[in-house]
Amino acid sequence: MHRAFHDTFQGRLPGLLFAGVSSLAIMQISAAPSIQKLGLSALTLAIVLGMLLGNTVFGRVAHSCGAGVDFSKSTLLRLGVILYGFRITFGQIAQVGWGGILMDALMIAATFGLTLLIGLRFLKMDRDTVILIGAGSSICGAAAVLATEPVVRGHAHKVSVAIATVVVFGTLSMFVYPLLYPYLGFSEAAYGLYVGSTVHEVAQVVAAARAVSDMAAGNAVIEKMLRVMMLSPFLILLSLSLSRGTSEAGVRQRPMVPWFAVWFVAVSGFNSLNVLPKALVDVIVQVDLFLLTMAMFSLGLRTSAGAIKQAGFKPLVLAGLLFLFLSVGGYWINRMFGL
Repeated sequence: MHRAFHDTFQGRLPGLLFAGVSSLAIMQISAAPSIQKLGLSALTLAIVLGMLLGNTVFGRVAHSCGAGVDFSKSTLLRLGVILYGFRITFGQIAQVGWGGILMDALMIAATFGLTLLIGLRFLKMDRDTVILIGAGSSICGAAAVLATEPVVRGHAHKVSVAIATVVVFGTLSMFVYPLLYPYLGFSEAAYGLYVGSTVHEVAQVVAAARAVSDMAAGNAVIEKMLRVMMLSPFLILLSLSLSRGTSEAGVRQRPMVPWFAVWFVAVSGFNSLNVLPKALVDVIVQVDLFLLTMAMFSLGLRTSAGAIKQAGFKPLVLAGLLFLFLSVGGYWINRMFGL
């Protein structure tokens, strides 16, 4: 048994080192002020660089690095989602109150429902891509796409297509929202809630809100973290729903409890107790960012540019319509709640 473990570790080590060293470099690049101003997170940079290398030089070392890369985009991904809970406390949720909770729940349900309607019925897209785009637009961008992948068992290129849509329209939000602020009729605090409940990525939320004020940014991050908190029940409900149907190959799917999502909530609850020193939590958050960056980079390495090209323009059309709903529909829903 010890021998088998040793052989498995040895087989994965080259790929883990390759993904790990590359991810550390990507994190350093993403921390540069010029990159932060653009709202480009380490996860976004990781998949872009991963795809560039994956479609050029990675094929030459895939035989030796493949096992470690695949381990990074599967097992390390789940661990990264679990540790993501250290970014959230139940106290943050209490700050926005029941109105903020209901507003986020409504936005997620409406956005994801609209995704299924447009993607499956009108655009006739494949189910997995539609679900992944819906998760990324509804909840928390690339992190939600990555977390949803084990549930739908989607191919790497479908995950990459979904993440690309998040990058395109989330980045557009960063520039459009601050320009619209003077005409929305929102206070700085209300604008922050609007941004947090409708913009895709956490980094994009911060950029779009901080362009107005620090108060707006504070409210935006809290509201966004509340959306992130809803990732776990979303994944559980999605898994139960998919288990009642069949896969795209026509095989009936067995129920799969996404335990990593359950542990994500458990970690958030533990973090709410403030047992660990803040300095240690900050270190864990950085470790988590490193793991998610490795997962995203590895996913990019395994993504074929040809497969993305084959997906065509439909994913962008779907994501564009969702962006319009989030910005316009989200505005009226925020108005309705009057937070």
